[in-house]
Amino acid sequence: MYLNIIQLAESFGVEESVVESWVRKDGLTAIEDRGRLLFDRRQVVDWATARGLVAKAGFLAPVRPGSTTGLHLESLLRIGGIWRDVPATEVPKVLERVVSALPGAVPAVRRMLAQRAGAPGGVTWAPVGGGLALPHLSKHVALGRDSGLLAILLLLDALLQAEAPPDGVPITRLLFFIAPSPRAHLEMLAQLSAALTRGPLRGLLLQDAPDAEIFNALAAAELPGAKVAGKEEQG
Repeated sequence: MYLNIIQLAESFGVEESVVESWVRKDGLTAIEDRGRLLFDRRQVVDWATARGLVAKAGFLAPVRPGSTTGLHLESLLRIGGIWRDVPATEVPKVLERVVSALPGAVPAVRRMLAQRAGAPGGVTWAPVGGGLALPHLSKHVALGRDSGLLAILLLLDALLQAEAPPDGVPITRLLFFIAPSPRAHLEMLAQLSAALTRGPLRGLLLQDAPDAEIFNALAAAELPGAKVAGKEEQG
């Protein structure tokens, strides 16, 4: 999984200039790709661990049992749903339909967010490698504790983007989410990142597994001990 400088800065709660300084002065390994810095997640974790740094949010946050903001991925996915055989050209329309079902928001807010989801630049695609991405609205929103959703889109063909994914693998699996607050947004990034890197979810998505198996994988990822189990599976 590759992270960009914005994702890394969010995870450690620092400015992007601090991350750039780590690259220049402190041995943080980065790959330069068309003028942007990319970071291998595992290398970052090793680098941070050696220096006693701990990410508190985002893609690098440690896995914790349960959710501090009351968010549960399985429940959020039952709201957004699993969308199969989606042509890449239809992704914006599907995202608009997903947002239109957002709970805990008045119709006017849902319409506004749906327009953002379908507009150019309205979504940050956040590729994480291996053909997967974690797209979300480019601008964070503060909705309400009962709002939020997660939708999984299994594409028929590769998503067309101006820039190729960092690892060169075409994106065909999307986990689109909306969180009720900026804080919850970072927690959802951490939860989804952990579920994709430490458990069976990634493989299930790439194999077009049945809905029930995907829901079960998300539920299991939030149970106490899920972090250890995920490591054993990878070993």
